[in-house]
Amino acid sequence: MSSASFTTPATDTTTPILPEKKLKPCCACPETKKARDTCIIENGEMECQSLIEAHKQCMRQHGFNV
Repeated sequence: MSSASFTTPATDTTTPILPEKKLKPCCACPETKKARDTCIIENGEMECQSLIEAHKQCMRQHGFNV
């Protein structure tokens, strides 16, 4: 057997490595969600298509597949 020399990479101990927090769908886009929900309650879904689409677009920008 040959002995191998291993070195450990230098690490920066001043910055903690934290796992990336994943945004939940219920918490994404609160502004468009509220406007969409209020419109649907007051006017019905058919009258709120632009707000529904705006909320979908916001969700897509956050990486959700809607």
